[in-house]
Amino acid sequence: MKEKIKSLEIEINEGLSKVSNLSELNDLKIKYLSKSGPVSELTSGLRDLSVEEKKEYGKLITDFRNDVFAKFEDLKSKYELEELNKKLENEKVDISMPGMDIPSGSPSIVEKVIDDATDFFTSLGYDVYEGPEIELDKYNFEMLNLPKDHPARDAQDTYYLKDEEILLRSQTSPVQVRVMLDGKGETPIRMICPGKTYRREDINATHEQEFTQIEGLVIDKNISLSDLKGTFDAFVKHTFGENVEARFRPSYYPFTEPSVEMDMSCIYCDGSGCSMCKPKGWITISGGGMVHPNVLRMCGYDPDKWQGFAFGMAAERIGMLKYNMSDMRTIHENDLRETKNFDRKEVK
Repeated sequence: MKEKIKSLEIEINEGLSKVSNLSELNDLKIKYLSKSGPVSELTSGLRDLSVEEKKEYGKLITDFRNDVFAKFEDLKSKYELEELNKKLENEKVDISMPGMDIPSGSPSIVEKVIDDATDFFTSLGYDVYEGPEIELDKYNFEMLNLPKDHPARDAQDTYYLKDEEILLRSQTSPVQVRVMLDGKGETPIRMICPGKTYRREDINATHEQEFTQIEGLVIDKNISLSDLKGTFDAFVKHTFGENVEARFRPSYYPFTEPSVEMDMSCIYCDGSGCSMCKPKGWITISGGGMVHPNVLRMCGYDPDKWQGFAFGMAAERIGMLKYNMSDMRTIHENDLRETKNFDRKEVK
């Protein structure tokens, strides 16, 4: 047995001396150290030995096998290090070469408008709320004081999903209703609710069937229309510049009383008239008013104690004005030549 081990040791050492890379080393390892290799076969000869001989030769075989494994691992580490160094040498980076220009993305125009509006209103203490885009008629119309025969509730204007009970919301006002109901007639509210809305519209340069609204609501005691005027004036100055002025015009909405159209002075001309403001010198960007007493009542607030104002505007409309766009559909295009360099320019 000792002679066999000695002979096998000489044979393995001679083979290792001729190895020059990992592939050759792996082939030699399979030849001698596999389950059917000569090193493993040494243990098969122990069957015919006595107990004392098994102890002696068993230890001898184990020491031999461990020694052979150690030699293979040492060589393996050596060749792996050589290959790594060779790879690093061949793949080293030339730091003198110019860097690669990697284009980066940016928020869409609608996202920019929403983020900017959110920053403004949260700085005034407003909370931001979201709500479901699939809504109940109860929240979208009924609790907003829209009568059953109101044109806005007609199937030609609204996307109904089930009878006239479930629909794609036509405004984000249902979020305001839900927040008021949660307030249980006892909690002051200061909130905005930006989100997608859906209406049956003819798609053209200024109308889309899917658009983004930014609506706001304030409920408290001793709230007046002048609070809405001050808020709107501050918003347009923040968004379009300190020289922009705001004005209100009487209007009508079922959910506010009194109701107003909210205009800002034209940012493209001195008020003499241009293609954007026509001959008026003013551009309408929002609507709003004092929350109707019926809406307050249905949402649990006593109109004799609580008052509030609400407003709503389209993010796409703000984006068109701020980035000098003549077609709303451009906002949803992926052509960077059209969208990445928008800036306010003179309009004639």
